[in-house]
Amino acid sequence: MLVYPNAKINLGLHVTARRPDGYHDIETVFYPIPLMDALEVKETVAPGRFRQTGAALDCSAEDNLVMRVLRMVEASHPLPPLDIHLFKHIPSGAGLGGGSSDAAFMLRLLNEKFQLGMSADMMREQVSRLGADCAFFIENSPMLATGRGDQLTPINIELIGWTLLLVKPPIFVSTREAYAGITPRQPEQPLTDILALPVEQWQGRLRNDFEDTVFAAHPEIAAIRDRLLDLGATYAAMSGSGSTVFGLFADPIDHAEEKFADCFVRQRQL
Repeated sequence: MLVYPNAKINLGLHVTARRPDGYHDIETVFYPIPLMDALEVKETVAPGRFRQTGAALDCSAEDNLVMRVLRMVEASHPLPPLDIHLFKHIPSGAGLGGGSSDAAFMLRLLNEKFQLGMSADMMREQVSRLGADCAFFIENSPMLATGRGDQLTPINIELIGWTLLLVKPPIFVSTREAYAGITPRQPEQPLTDILALPVEQWQGRLRNDFEDTVFAAHPEIAAIRDRLLDLGATYAAMSGSGSTVFGLFADPIDHAEEKFADCFVRQRQL
């Protein structure tokens, strides 16, 4: 069975409070985008194995979220030996949710392939143990995320017709680093009110609170955001805690890859 875990971008991100458990409450909108990994799972008579190809990951096989999902499911459901192949195309440490998507799609695949009978609620609850944004990819539709990012409410927002340009520089921004300079606060205007405006009115209103901290530490990321605006983006921002920056354009950009040397660059029609 072959599935294609997709990435997401964040439309706005407010850090609203620090929680007693040390985590933070946030307000953001997760929006699925057509940038995908590939995940294939086949039964085998030999001992099971896990292969990961494509973009390199800095973790062992057993620490990969795909394998952690497998071990979690095996604890309550007998499964045959499996041959698992994950091809990574979504860059890691990018603010695009690639690992979280792989985890959610693995759980969805196992549930369907082996008729485990898990409801969407059950899958969301299980996979959220592995990461706050994992649950989003179970239904994989635009969601307002609150709490740690695991409290999800469907939101009616549509970007069909826009061209999305993703630019990820060769910079890793840790979540700890992104939160280091954050002072939680309540936004002046609710995120849902801003997103109800036309995209042409988002710039300057729709903010990612991580940008101030990350841009100060890595000016080259800020320069990418400014370059996207110079190229005609209607809206440009960093996704999540970075380091990917995205732009929304009314029309495709010619020779986009040539405009950002040494960066991972992808253009997609939404």
